[in-house]
Amino acid sequence: MKRLIVLFVLTVACAANLTAQDILTADRFLASVGERYAAIKDYEAKISITTSKAEMRGTISHKSPGLLRIDFLKPEEQVIVFNGETLTVYLPEYRAVLSQSVSGEKKASGASLASAQGLSIMRRNYVAAYASGPDPVPLDPDSAEQVIVLLLTRRSLSEGFRELKISVSPETLLIRRIEGKTIAEEFVSFDFTDMKLDQGIPEMRFSYDSPASANLFNNFLFNKGE
Repeated sequence: MKRLIVLFVLTVACAANLTAQDILTADRFLASVGERYAAIKDYEAKISITTSKAEMRGTISHKSPGLLRIDFLKPEEQVIVFNGETLTVYLPEYRAVLSQSVSGEKKASGASLASAQGLSIMRRNYVAAYASGPDPVPLDPDSAEQVIVLLLTRRSLSEGFRELKISVSPETLLIRRIEGKTIAEEFVSFDFTDMKLDQGIPEMRFSYDSPASANLFNNFLFNKGE
């Protein structure tokens, strides 16, 4: 009888150990997504940015490790470019070019979170959990597209987003949607579709010559070094 009890306990213990090994934690899944993006040299995709006040559409280009450009169709001709050191925003409505020197973790925000650097910062500064478990769910209530959804909550008050919701394709491990709530309780959503990987995007794409007639405003977000 004692042998049977010991055998039973060992069997349960082994089964529990196997189950624990099979469970993919949210943090480990987020790490897998980061590893996927770390292997991508560049990508181009359609992007939609939705806030409580506006909806914007365009094409996003990213080149590892930290080059980013968005050419907008709505608003037409608006451009956002980050060349690794300077963030440039062209606002055609106001004929204005906003320029900001960027350093440190300020480099990763918004659309730039869909990169190896951005995902690394998310893992460090946010706590990841599954929104409703590790199984895929519809992207939207009436959608046939399946995603795995992670809910990230900030570790410190210094983060710009209070929480983030990341929807990831289970087949490709590519981010389909990022939804964020800012410290001011503003909602913003980034949708990525029609993603093309490793197209050999040249670095020249991330150089931007502003229109000669536009007014230039430097350090519009914060002073360099802040």
